[in-house]
Amino acid sequence: MSHLTRAAMVLTAALVAGPALALDEVKFGTNWLAQAEHGGFYQAVADGTYEAYGLDVTIVQGGPQAANQALLLADKIQFYMQGNLIGSFSALEQDVPVIEVAAIFQKDPQVLIAHPTAQVESFGDLANLPTIFMGKDLFSTGFQWMKGAYPGFRDEQIKPYTFNPQPFLADPDSAQQGYITSEPYAIETIGGIKPKLFLMADAGFDTPSTMIEAKRDFVEANPDLVQRFVDASIIGWYNYLFGDNTAANDLIKQDNPEMTDGQIEFSIAKMLEFGLVDSGAAVEGGIGCIDPDQVNSFHGKMVEAGAVRADIEPEAAFTTQFVCKGVGKELAQR
Repeated sequence: MSHLTRAAMVLTAALVAGPALALDEVKFGTNWLAQAEHGGFYQAVADGTYEAYGLDVTIVQGGPQAANQALLLADKIQFYMQGNLIGSFSALEQDVPVIEVAAIFQKDPQVLIAHPTAQVESFGDLANLPTIFMGKDLFSTGFQWMKGAYPGFRDEQIKPYTFNPQPFLADPDSAQQGYITSEPYAIETIGGIKPKLFLMADAGFDTPSTMIEAKRDFVEANPDLVQRFVDASIIGWYNYLFGDNTAANDLIKQDNPEMTDGQIEFSIAKMLEFGLVDSGAAVEGGIGCIDPDQVNSFHGKMVEAGAVRADIEPEAAFTTQFVCKGVGKELAQR
């Protein structure tokens, strides 16, 4: 039985049974304000996929004042959107009882952005620029890896990134960090230039991203619910990327009124162009698949960079129990 058939049967049963068949209530906390990068989850709400899998899902929007991971640990929400494996490894180091059950993005969206006039043609060429605007979190992890993987990068290049593109726009010999789905759009619309983009994932910073995280005891006690949430989220992502996502985008703009149609369109285009979601392990295993070899390799890189401890077991950060089953693959349009 295909997962789509199963979803249709669950939905049919719900319609027949009426109020007698209660949906399992689930709260999913994102790690930032609603945006296209969360689109598959909103899609599964908007088009009834979660309901078809017997779930009543509420998306709890993240943001500057949100503390959704704390809500997860306090059992106020059931799932949380973890950024990438740096957060997962940090949880292991601190004995935080969480585990990743799916990796929606095969590639982290972190990008380094250069001016179109810069003499930069490859990722390593960025080492020749005098200035890179970068935040302290990426400096302590990704930049430490960059210095080892690409000789020439040096600490004195780094100036604080304040999530404002103006310093970058004012200095043609600079680069800045960003998400490939977001900051380049602001630079194009505000600065009127089409910047050069260098995705860190394609240069070797190959952590999966946008992972579905849950508490270990919750996963152990509720494997069927976890499987249904993961499967429905995966279906939502295929439909968001390759189907009609209008209703999902309406929900995104409802949660985040500052989000524009132009930004959403740009973000989806970049997700597809750079294979953020449907690439790597997802090509064979389906969206959400986690590759243990990739996790172990990335851990080794971060240990070498001095960003994480060597004595943690990277396999303890995740489980493949709920993914890599090809759910929804027939919906992809490659």
